[in-house]
Amino acid sequence: MRHDGTGAGWPFAVPAVLILLAAAAIAYLLAVRRARRRNPARGWPRLRSASFLTGLALTAVASLPPLGPAAHTDFRAHMAQHMLVGMYAPPALVLGAPVTLLLRVLPPARARRLTAVLHSPPARVAVHPAVALVLSTGTLGLLYFTPLYDTAMDRPAGHWLMLGHFLVSGCLFVHAVAGPDPAPARPGVRTRLVYLGVAVAAHALIAQAMYGGFLIDIHAPVDQVRQGAEIMYYGGDIAELLLAAVLVATWRPERRTRAPAPRGRLAGDFPSG
Repeated sequence: MRHDGTGAGWPFAVPAVLILLAAAAIAYLLAVRRARRRNPARGWPRLRSASFLTGLALTAVASLPPLGPAAHTDFRAHMAQHMLVGMYAPPALVLGAPVTLLLRVLPPARARRLTAVLHSPPARVAVHPAVALVLSTGTLGLLYFTPLYDTAMDRPAGHWLMLGHFLVSGCLFVHAVAGPDPAPARPGVRTRLVYLGVAVAAHALIAQAMYGGFLIDIHAPVDQVRQGAEIMYYGGDIAELLLAAVLVATWRPERRTRAPAPRGRLAGDFPSG
């Protein structure tokens, strides 16, 4: 790889990452405690809490040593980090339903303001599957088919920005496709499955181009690039199949019901002329 650093800046970043992840876990657990106190009968599902904490744990594994510093100099480690931060941690975090939890514990006035933000035009655009698809999958072409990847990896700040993009865009796509939190104007399940299929195909094409060295602009040993492509191909397929399973599992087909007949007349009667 072209980078001459060996994870420079990582010893200073480790405490910051630990503090951020610990703060997120504590804030979530405190919100769960408050939600259960407010409404003991309703409570909060333990599986949602476990899912969110699992997402934070996966983010920690990807960001901290040994994988974090290795990803700065080894493309295989980078791709493993990419899979964890961008494709495995986001479903776990999103399925924790943090926005729903926040709406339950906020005072009514603040909850209404947050709901208004969620229904605003910018939010509606951001959570549309097409926009989320471009941000999460479309930018991979820009990253690996241009000098952007090597430019980002040459600077610790660029590496962290790239990781942040993977995490945020991954969460956005999962939320748009199968998230349990409120998503105004979210299209139907069939449409979301189509967007997910496009993401699967795009990941496969990028991984195959990477393996064959077609139009790829990555300064790393060929064997590392090929093994990284295999990690992306198979790891991405597994993550997207799991996401499809979540989407199908939450599919509740709409029931079509007949309108009730007017009182005093059977459904099949007609008014006399």
